[in-house]
Amino acid sequence: MRPPYSLITPCPALGLGALALCAGFSTATQASGFIDDSHASLESRMVYFNRDFRDGHSSNPQGASKREESAQGFILNLQSGFTEGTVGFGLDALGMLGLKLDSSADSSNSGLLPSSGSNPRGSQDQYAKLGLTGKMRISRSELKYGSLLPDMPLLKYNDGRLLPTQFNGALLTSRELKDLTLTAARLDQYTARDSTDRQDIRVHCKNKRYACNITADHFDLYGLDYKFNERLSAQYQYAELDEIYRQHFVGLLGNQPLGPGLLKADLRLLSSADTGAARAGNIDNRALSAMLGYAISGHTFSAGWQRMIGDTSMPYLDGSNPYLVNYVQVNDFAAAQERSWQVRYDYDFKAVGINGLSFLTRYVSGDQIKVAGSEQEGKEWERDSELKYVIQGGTFKDLSLRLRSATYRTNYEAVARDVDETRLIVSYNFSVL
Repeated sequence: MRPPYSLITPCPALGLGALALCAGFSTATQASGFIDDSHASLESRMVYFNRDFRDGHSSNPQGASKREESAQGFILNLQSGFTEGTVGFGLDALGMLGLKLDSSADSSNSGLLPSSGSNPRGSQDQYAKLGLTGKMRISRSELKYGSLLPDMPLLKYNDGRLLPTQFNGALLTSRELKDLTLTAARLDQYTARDSTDRQDIRVHCKNKRYACNITADHFDLYGLDYKFNERLSAQYQYAELDEIYRQHFVGLLGNQPLGPGLLKADLRLLSSADTGAARAGNIDNRALSAMLGYAISGHTFSAGWQRMIGDTSMPYLDGSNPYLVNYVQVNDFAAAQERSWQVRYDYDFKAVGINGLSFLTRYVSGDQIKVAGSEQEGKEWERDSELKYVIQGGTFKDLSLRLRSATYRTNYEAVARDVDETRLIVSYNFSVL
């Protein structure tokens, strides 16, 4: 099978920093590994999003009282194999398309679609983006440069709306030693989930915790994962957002059979401080979080605890998800000095013969929040539920239907708002190649 022409001459689109990765493409892309190990998948994703801020009117100074939109998305993921030889080269491409199904000007800006300003019909009708990634493999080490969807503790791409956030830069992953994975990355830009424009990388400023729109030249990350055995693994990562913050992470994951069920533990420690010119302001935070769960006969009962220590909230990159056990559908419970706990229940209906159906519900409560400019103790809570079904056979095998609901309440309305939220997601993945 002859590869598409666009796969043969990709180098200029990746920039000068990728020339080393592209060095062998023009003469080597016909190598059998490059073609034979290639695969492609297409995901169709329809999302209905409704967030009611419970203000009762649209003149609230914080913005509209409701966000309600629906959209259809398509994500085409093309991944090549590697050319033959000691050094193998490859190329990946990620194409995305978002189409508006329903939107109005007074309830747009849901994060599904790009804003169209004063358009009386709400958000833009459609948007598309393309990411190209050159890659090189030597032994069991792989270097990627270009568009990335990183999934690591200190850098987890956000995929909570129609299309995911993309980051741009270089990522090295090495598995030369048994049970040990080493990681290094340098990123400089990202493309938000509801945008087509690359932006300079920056710190997330949820609820105006930090100075907004303060960009950095780059973000560096180094880490290692070690698997002691089938029951226990550990992680360490260090990251630095240039002239803004530095961050350490230590995590432990464990599981142990206990009686007829399985006991699971997830422990996380993050330590953050400002660095260099501290361009986003003072940053001083230690975040402790832990989740314990017990699974038995389709049931999983879990309890979580999270504590913020220091003068500020926990920082993380804009467009990413914070690696906290109490980061849930609406809120992250990561405000300055916040203490929060969670109870959660999951059920897999496979235990009673209904394959593909699952349910979860959880409740998170936070208090002792330090609210800037106020002596009042901040408090908040969130209740989530999700029902998911994946069709197991027939024409629509693997079609996923997911209904999610959330209720969030807070007493510090100056920076946060009460929310009732409903999301309906219909997703279908299938192999193209």
